[in-house]
Amino acid sequence: MALDPSTHVSLEKLGAVLALVLPAIGSCLGTGAAGAAAIGAWKKCYAQNKAAPFMLVAFVGAPLSQTIYGMILMGNILKASHASAEFSAILWTGFFGGMAMGASAWMQGRAGAGASNALAETGQGFGNYLMALGIIETVALFVLVFIGKVLV
Repeated sequence: MALDPSTHVSLEKLGAVLALVLPAIGSCLGTGAAGAAAIGAWKKCYAQNKAAPFMLVAFVGAPLSQTIYGMILMGNILKASHASAEFSAILWTGFFGGMAMGASAWMQGRAGAGASNALAETGQGFGNYLMALGIIETVALFVLVFIGKVLV
């Protein structure tokens, strides 16, 4: 079944949109999970008359970077569509790349939630918690770098 050229263009644009939107959804879920945990951790600190660690904001904001990676992937997809890459490769690259980055953001936020609770309770381990979040973020970076090979 052959598709007309306007359908090809529409599907390519859909792939580009998915490359941005799916990581953004993951960032929303991740920051929401980490943010709720940070608020709960701060509440515990205030209730115990302890200093509330401001550094929890780093855990809350960490999942935002996947949206930026999605924006970069979207740009790469649009460049590939102008270079006459296969439309189905463009569509699925946007979908699967966006899904992987979104999952990374969501899981990073969940880990950030645990890190917020642990740091507020113990006051120790910030570097260790941040390294764990960095490892999760690496998945999104790998996707950004290596999925671009499909578009060439």
